[in-house]
Order: sequence, then C-alpha cells, then structure tokens
Amino acid sequence: MTGTPSDAQTILSSFATAMVSLTSLVLTVTLVAVQLAMGQFSPRIVGALLADRWSQLASGLFGASFVVAVLTLREIHDSGDGTVPGVSVLLSYALMLASIVVLVLYVHHAGQGLRVAGLIDLVGDRTREIIVRTHGDPPATSATDVIAAPEPGNVTRVDRAALVAAARRADCLLELVPVVGDFVVGGAPLLRVHQRPGWAGAGAPGRIGAAELTRHVLLGGERVHTEDLAYGFRKLVDIAVRSVAQPFNDPTTAVQALHRLHDPLRQLAPRPLPGGEHRDEDGVVRLVERVMSWDGYVRLAFDEVRLAGASEPQVTRRICAALDDLRSVAPPHRQEPLERQLRLLEAAVRRTYEDEEDAVAALTPDTEGIGSGADVTVAATQTDGTPHGRTRPPSP
Repeated sequence: MTGTPSDAQTILSSFATAMVSLTSLVLTVTLVAVQLAMGQFSPRIVGALLADRWSQLASGLFGASFVVAVLTLREIHDSGDGTVPGVSVLLSYALMLASIVVLVLYVHHAGQGLRVAGLIDLVGDRTREIIVRTHGDPPATSATDVIAAPEPGNVTRVDRAALVAAARRADCLLELVPVVGDFVVGGAPLLRVHQRPGWAGAGAPGRIGAAELTRHVLLGGERVHTEDLAYGFRKLVDIAVRSVAQPFNDPTTAVQALHRLHDPLRQLAPRPLPGGEHRDEDGVVRLVERVMSWDGYVRLAFDEVRLAGASEPQVTRRICAALDDLRSVAPPHRQEPLERQLRLLEAAVRRTYEDEEDAVAALTPDTEGIGSGADVTVAATQTDGTPHGRTRPPSP
C-alpha cells in the first residue's frame, strides 16, 4: 500500500512541492479579493474577508499536509533493505486526497465570494447572526393570515401547483406577496391567506402550517434565470448603462446590449403575458401573484438606458430603431408604452443637442447605432438602372 522507499519518496516529494504552490494560491486569491473589495466596494469589508473560514481551512490543511510530507520523507531510508513508515505515508496519502477535495471546494467558494452578492451577503449574514445571538429569536406573530419569510433572500422559484393544492385542501386563497425575483427581508410577509365569506372552510387559515407553504417558495442568495424573466433584462440594462458611463464611455457595447434587449421584447410583443391567477381543477382561484406587465418590460429595457445614453448618438439611434420595430409588431393596446419612450427620448435628445441637425441625426433609427440608418446609406439601384433617391429622415 505504501510502495517501495523510492516510490514513496517520489510521491511525497511531488506532494510537498504541490502543497507549497497551493498555499501560495490561497494567499494570492485572498489578496486579490482584498484588493477588489477595497477598490470596488469598501475598505471596511476587508476584515470579513480575512476572517473567512474557508480560506483559513484551506491554508491550514495545505500547510499541515506539507509539514507531514516533509517529516515523513525524513523517515524514509532507501539504503540497505529500506524502511518506509507505513502509517505516516498512509496519513500523507489521506491528506493528499483531502487537499484535492478542499482545493475544488475552495475554488468554488472563492468564485462565489468574489461576486458582489457574495460580499454583500457575507457582511449581511454576520450582522444578522449578531442580532440573533444578542437579542434572540424574534417574537412570534399572532396573525394567522400572514406567512412570514423564514430567512432573507430573493424569490427564485415558486411551486405554484403545490401551493394551489395546499390552498384547495384548506379551502382558502393564497396571495404571493413578492414578485418572483424580489428580495424578501427575513420575517416579512411572504404569503397571505385569504378567506372569503361563505366558503366552506371556516377558520381555514389556522389549519395551514407555515412550514408547509414556505418550502414551496425557494429563496436564494441572488436572482437566477429559472423563472425570473426580468432578471435577463436587468443584466443587459446594467451592461448598457455601465458601458456609457464614465470612465468606460463605450457606446458600441451599449448597442450590442440593446440588440439583445430588442430581441426578447419583440418576442413578447405579440404574445399574451401570463396572468397572476392560478386555479384548481374545479376552476376556483387558489393562488394570486403580481406579474410583470408589458409596460413594465418596456420601461425596464429602455428607461435607464435612455437616461444614461441620451448624449450618445449610437445609443439613441439604436433605441429609435428598436422602438420603431416594436411598434410594427405590437398590438394596438401595447403601443402607448412605446410611444411614451419615443416622446421621452426625443425630449432628452433635444435638451442635449443645441443644433437641430445633430438632434435629427441622433433620432434617426439605425440598427447599428451609426452604420445602417437612412442618412448614412445609399438606396439600391432600380431595375431600369435609375438609382433610388437618397431618403432623409423626417424631422421628429
């Protein structure tokens, strides 16, 4: 099991060298996290990073494994018959396997911890622990019609079928208070139980256990794409707004983000959006929730980008092109939010540019920002050889 003296020496020498490298890796990642936190967030978060248990565990395990490997090498004698300290070598092998496992887990933990949400949750969770340790658990609420969130987190998934079944068994109506993707504070209302006059289940709210319902609403550390359509819009908007802000000033990146914002809106424009009512097999409404409207998606996609990029012709021209295309596919009852964006965009552009020609150019629809608009392209030649007249965009 331990091998010959020369085999054991070769393996332990490689292991000891690797442990030095892994210890350096942990220290380097910790320093990178500290520098990132100090530069991007707050110098006061450094203490929490230095006290991270995973970093301490990885450093301690790798350092201890190196010491054991070196001490075991000293006891291996390859002269004569040769002796191998079997227990020590086996212990080194066990530490080697444990180090591999901890390395994989530490890399995952470091990647999660370097995220903005990870750093914020690190401080928030420790603050919450102090409150619980110092002041105890919060007093139980006497309200039987409110189901509180057991812990803070974003609503990432809702098992609506299970909630409808639970409401049917209790003969009541459940209301999901937060929208999918919302952050819920610990102890805040997560569900409300409603009983209508004349229903058979008198006193039904008291028969629904909080644990039975809260396990059907998954709370996570941050938003995910599982059921949260608006989260995709939020990420793209953040990229677009950040790209036109100083010191980046990269409107081409904003145009690329607007491409991907335009596409899902065009897919949604002619489609019916899901309602917030969920019924049981008898057609009785058992669960209601708030859902994002068409106006909400349009505002989420364009409001912040329009305000941040009003001074960038590429951005304003791309927004105009997207809105013109959406108006061509959206049904009549969904036109008003698009018209509103065009009005606000024109007003913002005219406040930015004093010259009328600059304002007209900035409001010309162009799917590439500046590259395929009517004012920068030449029309194709007609079949009889006569060129089409070059069209100028109408004055807004």
